[in-house]
Amino acid sequence: MKLLRFRQGCRQGGRLLLALTLVGVAAAPATAAAGGGYTQTKYPIVLCHGMAGFDDLFGIYEYFSGIPQALKKDGATVFVTEVPQFNATEARGEALLAQVEEILAITGAQKVNLIGHSHGGLDVRYVASVAPQLVASVTTVGSPHQGAELADFLRSNVKEGGFTEAVLGLFANSLGKLLALLSGANNPQDAIAALGALSSEGAALFNSQHPAGLPDKWCGEGAKVVDGIHYYSWTGERSLTNILDPSDALLGLASIVYDEDNDGLVGQCSAHLGAVIRDDYRLNHLDEVNQAFGLVHLFGPDPKSLFRIHANRLKNEGM
Repeated sequence: MKLLRFRQGCRQGGRLLLALTLVGVAAAPATAAAGGGYTQTKYPIVLCHGMAGFDDLFGIYEYFSGIPQALKKDGATVFVTEVPQFNATEARGEALLAQVEEILAITGAQKVNLIGHSHGGLDVRYVASVAPQLVASVTTVGSPHQGAELADFLRSNVKEGGFTEAVLGLFANSLGKLLALLSGANNPQDAIAALGALSSEGAALFNSQHPAGLPDKWCGEGAKVVDGIHYYSWTGERSLTNILDPSDALLGLASIVYDEDNDGLVGQCSAHLGAVIRDDYRLNHLDEVNQAFGLVHLFGPDPKSLFRIHANRLKNEGM
């Protein structure tokens, strides 16, 4: 089977840049044809990246490293979407919604299974909230549903409207434009809006408008099914996992501002949504999507296997 790549348009003044990677539609594997493979869900799986994310760079370096291939191996149909790297959840969510609608048009499916990492977990919640008829399940991986303490730290130490905020915004927006360019996209960037969205104050406002799946108490579990949509979450709780991975040092430094166990960017309890599969994997924030280059904890889980197991879970739930 080969990967089919779709790129259409640009989101400028209402037009949407659509960067999709389709896995598994061109031909069904033998296991699927014989009655369904291990990962062959009823509805397409849509993978949604976090802040500073992308589908892939130069068509080679993937955000969800090796995960689409691991899912499609036994029958899954997988799309990898791309939204603005730095922007408010609503802006990212609207971009994702437009892509979901096109995925449904391409496949003829009635619904999708959304899986979002980091900020992408808020994006998928937004889509499920505003267009529930299009969504079978929402799964979030290392997503800051109650906000991220690093965002609060930056927000409290960067004066609103000041020089430092302008410099921070310029740097992040430029990074976002570069990542979009390298992935063949042209996404609108607003780093300050993104920072606000990931703060505890921004998360509280978002949660008041899109509450489905949220726990009733701190560090609890939320409703597994809301309006027919199934909600799941998992996360890691280690910031330092592999001495060979240069990104570990940055995550270890970021973790200093957190009061609770965390994956380097998101607190363990903040990541809870719906049915919590686990919140203590030996994974950091980048390990959760098999970054960088698969350099994860020697005694931790294989991130690709976690996604495969979850696809099978969705399949067994009839999704």
